[in-house]
Amino acid sequence: MNDQYVLELKEIEEGQVAVVGGKGAHLGGLSRIEGIHVPAGFVVTTDAYRRVMAEEPSIDDRLDELSRLDPEDHEAIRTLSARIRRTIEGIAVPGDLAEAVGRALARFGGHTAYAVRSSATAEDLPTASFAGQQDTYLNVMGTAAVLRHISRCWASLFTERAVTYRRRNGIDHRAVRMAVVVQRMAFPQAAGILFTADPVTGNRRVATVDAGFGLGEALVSGLVNPDVLKVRHGEVVERTIAAKLLAVEALPDGGTHEVAIDSQRREQPALTDAQAVRLVELGRRIEAHFGLPQDIEWCLVDDGFQIVQSRPITTLFPVPDSDDDENHVYVSVGHQQMMTDAMKPLGLSMWQLTAMVPMHGAGGRLFVDVTRRLASAESRAALLDAMGKGDPLVRDALETVLHRDDFLPSLPDPDPGPGGPPAGGTSTPVEADPAIVPALIERSEQSIAALERDIRTKTGPALFDFLLDAFEEHKRVLGDPLNFKAIMAGMDATWWLNDRLKEWLGEKNAADTLTLSAPDNITSEMGLALLDVADVVRRHPDVVEFLQGVGDEGFLDDMAKLAGGAEARDAIEAYLDRYGMRCVGEIDITRPRWRESPSTLVPAILDNVRNFEPGAAERHFEQGRQKARAKEADVLSRLRDLPDGDRRAAATKRMIDQVRAFIGYREYPKYGIVGRYFVYKQALMAEAERLVRADVIPEKEDIFYLTFQELHDVVRTNRVDRQLLDQRKNAFRAYESLTPPRVLTSDGEAVSGAYRRDDVPEGALVGLPVSAGTVEGRARVVLDMAEADLEAGDILVTSFTDPSWSPLFVGIAGLVTEVGGLMTHGAVIAREYGLPAVVGVDGATRLIRDGQRIRVHGADGYVEILP
Repeated sequence: MNDQYVLELKEIEEGQVAVVGGKGAHLGGLSRIEGIHVPAGFVVTTDAYRRVMAEEPSIDDRLDELSRLDPEDHEAIRTLSARIRRTIEGIAVPGDLAEAVGRALARFGGHTAYAVRSSATAEDLPTASFAGQQDTYLNVMGTAAVLRHISRCWASLFTERAVTYRRRNGIDHRAVRMAVVVQRMAFPQAAGILFTADPVTGNRRVATVDAGFGLGEALVSGLVNPDVLKVRHGEVVERTIAAKLLAVEALPDGGTHEVAIDSQRREQPALTDAQAVRLVELGRRIEAHFGLPQDIEWCLVDDGFQIVQSRPITTLFPVPDSDDDENHVYVSVGHQQMMTDAMKPLGLSMWQLTAMVPMHGAGGRLFVDVTRRLASAESRAALLDAMGKGDPLVRDALETVLHRDDFLPSLPDPDPGPGGPPAGGTSTPVEADPAIVPALIERSEQSIAALERDIRTKTGPALFDFLLDAFEEHKRVLGDPLNFKAIMAGMDATWWLNDRLKEWLGEKNAADTLTLSAPDNITSEMGLALLDVADVVRRHPDVVEFLQGVGDEGFLDDMAKLAGGAEARDAIEAYLDRYGMRCVGEIDITRPRWRESPSTLVPAILDNVRNFEPGAAERHFEQGRQKARAKEADVLSRLRDLPDGDRRAAATKRMIDQVRAFIGYREYPKYGIVGRYFVYKQALMAEAERLVRADVIPEKEDIFYLTFQELHDVVRTNRVDRQLLDQRKNAFRAYESLTPPRVLTSDGEAVSGAYRRDDVPEGALVGLPVSAGTVEGRARVVLDMAEADLEAGDILVTSFTDPSWSPLFVGIAGLVTEVGGLMTHGAVIAREYGLPAVVGVDGATRLIRDGQRIRVHGADGYVEILP
């Protein structure tokens, strides 16, 4: 059969998505796999859809109207989508198209029952499955009925759920076309879904079979709970047999109906173990053919399996590549760096090139392979201790993997390599010399100044050679043993104080107060400096009014024309000179920096104008310093009253001096890194502009979708693979929707970890206590710093905070995040500002509604949602 409008399944190539849609292309591929039986049939191509749509020009106007609707206006989408569907279903199928379908039906038997399934061009793709977004019709009999249901499939491209799904995935309504699959109907004894990877845990070695009696629609529509069988290495390792009260079966004259299952059969398994294992073997064959874990719809007909659909499982988190078949355990870098969003390829590769330890990319995120350290008895304890201090959920997840006796071998202790001692290892302590930190800062600033000076003359391929050398200097500065010792000195002193003062005085998190307004904390200084900017802006009402309407990045020059505008502009410019290299997600070099997008700061400036009085920065810092001094005096006095009190007080005083001298420096290395990154980025963007002028790439931001080495090659050759750019952009959009796990195994299993605590009130949200105090207030759930609208006393609830969020900290009363640890940036700054904070609260932005009243227990690590 060779027709413009109709193609037999066996004629279809997998790459013909534009012609037959995702489902049709997959069925064409399935029909070519040896041993896989696919019900025979054909596809009505997208040419037919285009032909029909051209019959009614008014649809174009309605699509324009649909694209302009607010994606949150569900009622308007519902109404307009219904109008479009009615219009499409009312179009008469053109005669030559109807004849082509009729000839195909005659070839397969005119009186045969058929399944008629939609197959959109943006369906069953690796990046967007569109599962359940369009329609399927079963047991359709007769040419007229088939044609009528083909029209319904075309119209189902505009169901409310399909329209909303496309909007959320950034897919243009006009870019999607509909083909229709018509297959001989299968009448199964049992049917269901096979996932070749566990859809809950992500484990690629465990297949999950959902099975029920009759047609699979009973399972898909949720009419019955399925039997669930888990198969690993050719064996059923877990089974749950459900009470299956109903089945969907075919009617003699077409259509389907629900039937009650005989009480004696309800709890019988729909599949035997042997059948489940045989089905999984078929699934593994399909998975190997497509190269990705699959979601497969199957039917059991006369003890033989027929495959009626297969699509990629798009919700699984990808697994890092490895060059062996051994088991591996990976820990998320993003959870340590407070940036769990997907990174673009240039950002990933730049971080890998400048990191102190090898990192593996997967799903737009970075991971460190901790297998050897976890498998070695000598290094395991130090690794678990370090992970536990940073994030107890990571430690628990690693311990969960360890308890699986067959996953990790016993290995000798690994060589720590150039990245320093094993995680959690000790270093030679440094004295609390106040000159050490300023010297380290000066050394870093001199190195960055040299970088800025030397990079100015570098262009083209020579720039990339220069940058590779610069990366080594980057790592040399970061890996300076004194730098590491200074960081650890502040952290070790914090842990010592919290442990000893809890033991000796019964105080929790005493170091939280002792570290208030510590010197040399670049991140807290950044937040206070924006209060000073607000003091300048506040003096000029015209500037305040102007900033409330800022909509583009050219506002600074326009503002300078107002009364007081030049002074306000100079204040903002000075702030950007010092901190303009920062931004949300700053470890990704592709993110727009504040210097590139200064409007990002405007909401925080206006919040400061509204919520604070002049001079707030100096008062805030001095109040913190006085509280820390008072706490020190109180602690030392109480210690001296204890047995052996003078010795304890002396040791505590040394540690207080140490934490005051070094804890602020904890924030500086990151500042130095992003300062270097901004220099790198400015040089690379200059190359991007040259590539645009040479018509090598359409937009300079296209370089973000190339790795550093790929960009080097493009600059050297003046050639780029634009198809690769499109693939990378599509992959990035898919990665954005994934939630990265804290711990990931090479089997693909995402191991979450748990707090395993019984000391919190029922219904409370459990997290990690990182900054003492209890506060009650209005929760403000903020996912984008630029959209924050905070009032004094609000409690910020967000996914994660990196240093760029610190300008918001000066105006809030408490902090709750989904990601974080004791020494991550949000925790350090919360303590610096004296904010009660709980981090690592799983699902906080989902479980806490914006505007709810909550109570944050910063010393005990939980959050209560109040009535």
